[in-house]
Amino acid sequence: MKWKALLVIFLWTFALHAVVEVGADVLVTDLQFANQIKNRRIGLISNQSAINSHYQSTLEILQSKHYDVRAIFAPEHGYFGNAHASDHTEHTKMGEIPVLSLHGELRRPNDQMLKNIDVLVYDIQDIGTRGYTFVTTLFYCMEEAAKRHIPVIVLDRPNPMGGHVVDGPTLDQSKRSYMSYVSVPYCHGMTVGELSRFFNEEYAVRCDLTVVPMRGWKRGMTFEQTGLPWVPLSPQIPEADTPFFYATTGILGHCSLASIGIGYTLPFKIVGAPWIDAQEYAKALNDQSLPGVIFQPYYFRPFFGKFKLQDCQGVRIVITDKDKYLPLTTQYTIIGLLKTLYSKQFEESMKQIGKTSGKLKDFHQLNGSEEVLQIFNEEKFIIWKLRAIIQRDRERFLPIRQKYLLY
Repeated sequence: MKWKALLVIFLWTFALHAVVEVGADVLVTDLQFANQIKNRRIGLISNQSAINSHYQSTLEILQSKHYDVRAIFAPEHGYFGNAHASDHTEHTKMGEIPVLSLHGELRRPNDQMLKNIDVLVYDIQDIGTRGYTFVTTLFYCMEEAAKRHIPVIVLDRPNPMGGHVVDGPTLDQSKRSYMSYVSVPYCHGMTVGELSRFFNEEYAVRCDLTVVPMRGWKRGMTFEQTGLPWVPLSPQIPEADTPFFYATTGILGHCSLASIGIGYTLPFKIVGAPWIDAQEYAKALNDQSLPGVIFQPYYFRPFFGKFKLQDCQGVRIVITDKDKYLPLTTQYTIIGLLKTLYSKQFEESMKQIGKTSGKLKDFHQLNGSEEVLQIFNEEKFIIWKLRAIIQRDRERFLPIRQKYLLY
């Protein structure tokens, strides 16, 4: 019996230290993939998030094996992740390698940028939601590469929320934009490699696409369970669990109705305003018995942004079971109870969205259609109709999604 106990301890210790190998590791160690970049001029689409378990960047991995990286293409927030979303990102250099922005005036690589490139390699950690621009940059590059017969290699990375969370409405094709480019639920439960396969086939891009899969990743893994180091994806996505919360309050933040912690120490993890009663709001939310979450009454004062230096009350969102948690269902419940309890402030926020064409357009693109705003404005109790839309879209999407899953 003693050896069995020792075996259990060994296996438990090994599990704690086991790590997922990302696509960048597999690319240079598996000959079937390594040969696809051998003696080719590489355009690397990447940023600061592309590191392996040893904190080596993908650029360092490629250079250590003497592969020929001719250019780096940087997405929103720049190659180093230090630029705010509204900043115009200039072209720069990484040593002798030009770093070309795909978030300034140009969001697609042009002939000049691609003239000395034989293959494009994409490696960026995704956030796991439809409403984020990193994957749109990939899709734009796939479309431009297809026009020029340039192969694209996607180095796969984990979906930080795992591979089972499918929640939220899908995108109406009339609302496609840089913010949301493919018709998948807001939380799609796919890796970026799987998404690229979906996009290539469902949108008939016909790019010469190779996905280099991870080793060791399972669909039920959250990012913390992979053993990989987390690098902040942007100034407001600092921690490995932030993607869950971004998917829970990001649309609410766009409404400018309440503070969601941007400007405080808990970005996306709290909801509050000077006119909210923390105890009342927390009780109303907890009475909904949403899966995998509880709401703690919370009091805070933002340093900047919405309600700067004003005393706010509200809730801190505490995820208790990530396997059961539904970010968009939770978000629409949070918004719905704001309408029920604080209708005056809610109606004023909706009026402001309607008055500003850019804000209205972005709101529709985030939610996927105009149907959501119509429910917000016309229904007294919005939660049930929104849940019905989520369920409808999920049932339509899952059979299509199944064809493109790698794990």
